[in-house]
Amino acid sequence: MKTIGIITSGGDCGGLNGVVKGAGFMSIAQGIKCYIIPNGYAGLYNLIDFDKLTELTESRLDAFDANFAGSEAGHSRVKIKKIDDDKKYERIKAGLKKFNIDGLVISGGDDSGSVMVDLSGQGIKCVHAPKTMDLDLQTYSVGGDSTINRIAQFAEDLKTTGVTHNRVIVMEVFGRNAGHTAFRGGIAADTDAILIPEVPTDFNIVYEHCKKVLMRRIEGSDVYAGTYIIVVAEGLRNLDGSEIVDESAGIDAFGHKKLAGAGKYTCDQLTARFKKDPEIKEFMKRTKTYVPGINEIPEIRSAVPGHLVRCGRSSAYDVNFGKEAGAAAVLLLVNDITGVTVAGINGNKIRYMATAEAIKQRHVDLNQVAYFENMGVCFGRKPGSVKPEFSKVEGIPERYM
Repeated sequence: MKTIGIITSGGDCGGLNGVVKGAGFMSIAQGIKCYIIPNGYAGLYNLIDFDKLTELTESRLDAFDANFAGSEAGHSRVKIKKIDDDKKYERIKAGLKKFNIDGLVISGGDDSGSVMVDLSGQGIKCVHAPKTMDLDLQTYSVGGDSTINRIAQFAEDLKTTGVTHNRVIVMEVFGRNAGHTAFRGGIAADTDAILIPEVPTDFNIVYEHCKKVLMRRIEGSDVYAGTYIIVVAEGLRNLDGSEIVDESAGIDAFGHKKLAGAGKYTCDQLTARFKKDPEIKEFMKRTKTYVPGINEIPEIRSAVPGHLVRCGRSSAYDVNFGKEAGAAAVLLLVNDITGVTVAGINGNKIRYMATAEAIKQRHVDLNQVAYFENMGVCFGRKPGSVKPEFSKVEGIPERYM
């Protein structure tokens, strides 16, 4: 292993530049050349047409900041299997041979990981540094902590406008079919309700919780001020299991429908119930906020931070994990351990697992949901019961990754 290439792929997120720097500096320490293959799998497919690649020398690595989210190497959403070219794998191998690249460090999520499994099956040596802000891989993935911190901060900030106008605020965030970041970000921000794909939403339950909490806060305030904050994952499901999708948007390169409108849908569901509830008119009159034809029910607003939750600066944890994962991927390549995903680093122990297993989707544990339901957070269902199991840890537990 004398020369490696590094690819970042899929959605952008925090910690990715940490992966690039970790791989680059560990390569230098091992006496290996490390090159960026620009723009993900699109760059890999077109590698044969490049005249030169950027080597990650010490000075080049010093030129960018690991704390910035996103990737110095660039991304694209390309599924190699779907490329309309019968010679695509030969073309990729020819590009690697042109630059004498012996192995690849690939940082991506489940979709990118599936492509890595495909490439490994074609005899290309690869190691996967897990990346996804959705946190739905079997191991921790770079980007998750950064996104949770951003979601929490935005939800906290929205409380000021909520209290000012006595509004219900619904904040829609990424996550597709796993609600980890909505769940953890909402808990960190002390939000009132968290709607995630793992729990089909009963809007009657959400409404009753919203009504109870909002009325208590406003009536308990000496200036009749209060708010109610909901974080909803884009993969929101109704009681019948149906998703909220944008049918006009088609599908992406990996066959996923575009999820859109969960926040607005939630607003519409609650607004309809406010309008039908005779107690709300009396509540508005008691709090001296009722104005006929103008201000008859509490206002509900949707906020969608979108890509703001995956950009900006990375969390310190993600920078640490990114550097460790990038460096570990290089060491795995050097030791001819390929087709695997970095699962964590604890001291001098590098844990790894088969990538095909690592990219299997992991969902929010409903036992954890029940803990917070019992603390008063609404998840759009009747609160589950907490049935704790106790176990004593012998020795020093491994550091969580």
